[in-house]
Amino acid sequence: MIALSVGNTRTRIGLCRGEELHGSSVHGSSDTGAIAAAAVALGERSEGDHNPLVVMSSVHRAAADAIEKAVVAEGLEVRRFGRDMVVPITHALDDDGARTVGQDRLLCAIGAFSLTGQASVVVDLGTAMTVDFVDGAGVFHGGAIAPGLGMMLRSLHEYTDALPKIDYKVPEEGAHFGKNTPDAMRLGVTAMVNGAVRWLAERYALHYEAYPRIIATGGDIGVLEADGLVETFVPDLQLIGIRRACELILAAESDHGT
Repeated sequence: MIALSVGNTRTRIGLCRGEELHGSSVHGSSDTGAIAAAAVALGERSEGDHNPLVVMSSVHRAAADAIEKAVVAEGLEVRRFGRDMVVPITHALDDDGARTVGQDRLLCAIGAFSLTGQASVVVDLGTAMTVDFVDGAGVFHGGAIAPGLGMMLRSLHEYTDALPKIDYKVPEEGAHFGKNTPDAMRLGVTAMVNGAVRWLAERYALHYEAYPRIIATGGDIGVLEADGLVETFVPDLQLIGIRRACELILAAESDHGT
């Protein structure tokens, strides 16, 4: 099958063949033509089936609708979490949380647990940053949502009179101080992200009474590499979660004879 995760800014796609992920790529979520072309190319790489099922997760309904339309126009069949199937994970959320939690958070948790088999802090750093906790039994406990790097920099520009509009880049190694305004802004948001991950991980560990493994994904995970706190970086974590979720769904259907 082809796994496809639609984010607010970026969409990631890859071919799942057995337990392996092949040919993953990232595209702007508004670039429906490129995403559909990538799906067709991946289908041509599949073994024995040039028309594999496309399984989609999304946190942006309008973008997902447009992508699905483009993919279906290429002759591929699409199944979507939230519409055609439920994400198969046990959780400890309240009723409101169970109703509103993003598919991306649940699927990244499934992916993390499938890779580690142990309690994990799951950091997804994209348009927004989520820092979630899945325990040693694979139960999703929720976590925290914060602005991503781009959102923080944009807010600094839009809500002040003098701070410039800039893009993010990782501060140079050994840069203890921002010597100009753009560097000071970049250093500030870098500190915000790394500090939030460290504070939340310690909070989750205190509750769990053991230190969980920290695994990170998302388009901006490079900001976390210099700190040394994160142990594992997996850019395709949500695609891995999609594959594993489908395995769990198929296993459950088999057990029920359907």
